[in-house]
Amino acid sequence: MPKASKSERVLILCVDRDDDIGMKAGINTPILGRKQNVNAAASLALRDPEEADANAMFEAVRIYDNLIKSSKGDETYEVATIAGSDLEGVEADRQLVSELIEVLKEFPATDVILVTDGFTDEMVLPLIESRVPVTSVRRIVIQHSKSIEESAALFTRYMKLLVENPRYSRMVLGLPGILFIVLGALALTDDGLKYAIPALGVIIGGYLVIRGFKLDKAAYSFLNWIKEYSPPPFPEQLAGFAALAGILLILVGGYLGGTAVDSVADTGLDIVAQIPSFIGYFVNDSAYFIALGLCVILSGRAIRWFFEHDLRFWRTVIIIVGVAWSSVTFVQASQILINPSSNYTPLVYAIIGGIPVIVSSFLTALLLRRKYSGYFKEPEATMEDFEES
Repeated sequence: MPKASKSERVLILCVDRDDDIGMKAGINTPILGRKQNVNAAASLALRDPEEADANAMFEAVRIYDNLIKSSKGDETYEVATIAGSDLEGVEADRQLVSELIEVLKEFPATDVILVTDGFTDEMVLPLIESRVPVTSVRRIVIQHSKSIEESAALFTRYMKLLVENPRYSRMVLGLPGILFIVLGALALTDDGLKYAIPALGVIIGGYLVIRGFKLDKAAYSFLNWIKEYSPPPFPEQLAGFAALAGILLILVGGYLGGTAVDSVADTGLDIVAQIPSFIGYFVNDSAYFIALGLCVILSGRAIRWFFEHDLRFWRTVIIIVGVAWSSVTFVQASQILINPSSNYTPLVYAIIGGIPVIVSSFLTALLLRRKYSGYFKEPEATMEDFEES
């Protein structure tokens, strides 16, 4: 064995976690030294030619020989095999640690090259690294071992995921469970099994609809929203109620206008010729309700702006006056659409009278805004736009 500086002592370590070498070949571990490992691997291969651990031990010896050939004399190498227990689990890990400590007493390595024979053996990597650095891992997997060990480990992992993860267990366990319960309940009744296929179709179809349209997530989100819901400030609540009431008034106005049109419609006449009168009847019966609904909505916003000291309060008040007065103008105009020979004077008076009303409302709001300027403030968006301009 070539020796040089004691600063680098490399151990090529083969691990047999389930102790196949002890169970099949009757060889005690740990096994230290090239000759001892070759004899033990040959003995295990004679007992079971398909044993992967024998191949791993031969690979450890091959790595040892290659390192010896390429060594420049500044490193010391040794090869060893340790085993766990056929019980696996904690018992196997404790046995491996015990044998590793024994090997390190004979050969105090500075680092380890780990050689394993499959997926489960690499589970011991943290145990070894906690005692000596692992600089490389060599995994030996023969054809039958790769197809059996890796497939079994992968299958076990996915089965555990399907059972323990609620996301998948609902489909894999929950849905079949519901189907079995329904089939069992139907079997208890007379001629119940003839409804088995329709029942299965309803259950599976319902599940697919719920999952496809994500109704379960929507219901879960709605329940969370109810639990975490906190009422908004009173001004916002008042504005919301006013908006709801206003929308209802607008719908009522539209309904009244529609019924008025339906009551005067004459299918014997040209529809195009009746369009002006239809518009007139609709506006005449719906204008006041629609205007009242808009005023209610705007009044709710105005109250909110007032409590929030928002200058938009004055603009909203002016709009309310304009909407209220415009309803009178629309009603007078509808009379002319219904009967073109009607007197135009009320419409003219409504338009002319509305001008001073709107102007006076604007001037009054402007004066009050200046008087109570300390109470109201500009919205942040409006102030930013003003500063940029």
